[in-house]
Amino acid sequence: MSELTHFNQEGRAKMVDVTDKSVTKRVAVARGSIKMKPETLELIRQGKIGKGDVLAVAQVAGVMGAKRTADLIPMCHPIPITGVDISFTELNDQEIEVEAVLKTTGVTGIEMEALTAVSVAMLTIYDMCKAVDKEMVIGPTYLASKSGGKSGDFVREGEVKR
Repeated sequence: MSELTHFNQEGRAKMVDVTDKSVTKRVAVARGSIKMKPETLELIRQGKIGKGDVLAVAQVAGVMGAKRTADLIPMCHPIPITGVDISFTELNDQEIEVEAVLKTTGVTGIEMEALTAVSVAMLTIYDMCKAVDKEMVIGPTYLASKSGGKSGDFVREGEVKR
């Protein structure tokens, strides 16, 4: 494991200095899932959740969450996001997978923005459906892959590229 870089000489947290890092194209893919009762997923499919189109709202929320990552995670740099795509896949009759693909051209990675996008989208699904299903379970949430930057490419072990 490489040396931790988020500590100053006094052992306190600091934001890493990325001034001298090279600009590269960077892509991160994050995934997560939310489990619910089959009846809840059916209401989502039919558009019968009282707060509106659940997946449309969750998609916008995911984009908004990605853009606010530096406001939420203390040591994240605000970075220019050049692309966000949020998609939803029904894994079975009671589980939705959320995937976020984020892109940037910059000096630091976009993994945290991808993870935040997925998390906010799933939290939005929960919020919109909690009146009919308080037993929903969020997770796992994980980085599926990333490319670009000094540390190079990463693909999570066992990950199936789509």
